[in-house]
Amino acid sequence: MKFSDFICTKAIRAQLAADNKRDVIEELVDSLLQAGEIDADEKADIVAAIMKREELGSTGIGRGVAVPHTKHSGVGKLIGTVGVSVDGVDFNSLDGEKVQLFFVLISPPDRPGDHLRALENISKQLRGETFCRFLKQSRTAGDIQQLLEEADNSQFGS
Repeated sequence: MKFSDFICTKAIRAQLAADNKRDVIEELVDSLLQAGEIDADEKADIVAAIMKREELGSTGIGRGVAVPHTKHSGVGKLIGTVGVSVDGVDFNSLDGEKVQLFFVLISPPDRPGDHLRALENISKQLRGETFCRFLKQSRTAGDIQQLLEEADNSQFGS
């Protein structure tokens, strides 16, 4: 699975305004709403579902990265987006560091395989130091989109 299979490029946010966990999640879910990927009446419930998942354990996986995700009946297909916080956000990350890179993932409950393949792809790509460094330095959605395309084309050696 590639980023192009699930990342909504219109929802990418290169300079998040949010400065706490809930607000980051709301900002990125709102970007999916503005991009037409989710319905307005589903937004609050999707945010709540992601926050409930966070209660099980932070999706801040370390090295400045978090992958907040959930399964939700309000989406008909796997969708996701990317956000970058220049200053970083306290996300209760496993390594205690602030998070700068956010990959939000929402999938239908009846497609667990897609959900797992997307998480696997994100994890695989984020193991690459160069990819992470370039993403953290991105200041436009276009820059992020280009990096995702390069990752899809195996240009980071992952």
